[in-house]
Amino acid sequence: MSTTASDPLAALASLPGVPDAVDSVRKAVDRVYGHRVMRRRSNEVTAEAALRGSRGSAALAGADWNLEEVRRRTDFSGEDEARTVGAALRLTAEAGQLLSVWRQSPLRVLARLHLVAAGGATPDDAVGRPRLAGEAVDEPLIEAPLPGAGEVAGRLEGLSGLIIAGGSAPALITAAVVHGELLALRPFGSHNGLVARTAERIVLIGSGLDPKSICPAEVGHAEQGRAAYVAAFEGYTTGTPEGMAAWIAHCGRSIELGVRESTAVCEALQRGAA
Repeated sequence: MSTTASDPLAALASLPGVPDAVDSVRKAVDRVYGHRVMRRRSNEVTAEAALRGSRGSAALAGADWNLEEVRRRTDFSGEDEARTVGAALRLTAEAGQLLSVWRQSPLRVLARLHLVAAGGATPDDAVGRPRLAGEAVDEPLIEAPLPGAGEVAGRLEGLSGLIIAGGSAPALITAAVVHGELLALRPFGSHNGLVARTAERIVLIGSGLDPKSICPAEVGHAEQGRAAYVAAFEGYTTGTPEGMAAWIAHCGRSIELGVRESTAVCEALQRGAA
């Protein structure tokens, strides 16, 4: 894979299939933003997208509840699945509050996201900080080799530097790399998948691609299924051009499926059915 020292993420835009994925996502997002419902009721679409995105992220973390159960439930304590759904909902609610901090201090945002996700379920000294050498990680969906604490620290600093520096890479590429890198590193003792998908959401909002947060990629990740998610992620971990391109395309398809979900919400609102 070719890279440039000044903007390594932008180099990924030339991988086979990636320009088409970027273009397809941009057109899909533009279409839903152009829906007539968005002129008057965008807040309702945003709220529904948040709920559905939370449900999708929780499903990938092992709590595959139907949407109406997530909507109806008020108590997310107790069993593991309920706590997972509650963590996903809290993270989605928090994401929009952290945009300005993200641009200046991504690592601070990641620590905050882990704190929000853990919600008291993790020992206090392990919350909101990268794991130390020898500490276990609870992330059953991802079975890739776990980097050591020193490698995690170095790669997090590198990722943070790329985000702060900005660059010309399309939002899809940046979001996919942030998501994939956090899954690969699993920097926290728990909730890494939930945090990674929330970070992807933050990039998509903050980049201006999805400023109203109505295109929940988490919906698409869940709709494509856990097996496809893991397979695409394994491509990312190879670091090969083919693997990286496949992961970026998977993330792009997830955004498009999120767009489709929100388009259906717009249509329902227009008909007065939601």
